[in-house]
Amino acid sequence: MEKELNNRLSLRVQPTCPPKPWRRWKQSQELGDCRVPRMHSGLAMTTTTKIPYRLRTSSRARRMRISVSCDAGVVVTVPWGMEENIFEKFLRAKSAWILKKLKLISRYKNRPRLKTSKAEYRALKHQAMHIATERVKYWNSFYNFGYNRISIRNQKTRWGSCSKKGNLNFNYKSVHLSHHLLDYLIVHELCHLKEMNHSRNFWQLVSQTIPNYKLARKELRNIAIIK
Repeated sequence: MEKELNNRLSLRVQPTCPPKPWRRWKQSQELGDCRVPRMHSGLAMTTTTKIPYRLRTSSRARRMRISVSCDAGVVVTVPWGMEENIFEKFLRAKSAWILKKLKLISRYKNRPRLKTSKAEYRALKHQAMHIATERVKYWNSFYNFGYNRISIRNQKTRWGSCSKKGNLNFNYKSVHLSHHLLDYLIVHELCHLKEMNHSRNFWQLVSQTIPNYKLARKELRNIAIIK
């Protein structure tokens, strides 16, 4: 199954030098020896544009990290006491990566999104397995393909996949899909047992049971997975 854009992307880079002594303007409230992370906003300058970001300082951080999401925008997490010029230089160096992710995420801004959690995965994975097993059995009564096993995963970017060993993997979030999209997903992965590609032969196999697969494919691709 083709990858769906994960709307949360991150980049971790080891600091180029050890943290410097703490600066007062970066310190937040202290509760005993427990230092609370602090957030404040900033604006990274590049040669062509300005990138607004939120800076988060954390005593648990061991390296600089940039995350880009639909909800929070650009968030930079740095270890306590890191000098401002270090993470700003880091931001400028990674500006092309940041702008690329912001552009990709903007495509999903007004699209339906499934926001889920690990707790929901634990609660729904058995239901997802039951549904996937039943629908694979139903549609494979037509194709009669041999497969190894069915697995339910908490995948970040895929609705499903088919391995070379004949394993069918489905995202547990498929329980939220409408019936016609779920059936398209099941048939899509089943047909990969015969054609491990997206060639004309593959789509001909899909069309034998899902004649309107193009519409279903477009609709499924428009649903963003949030993790």
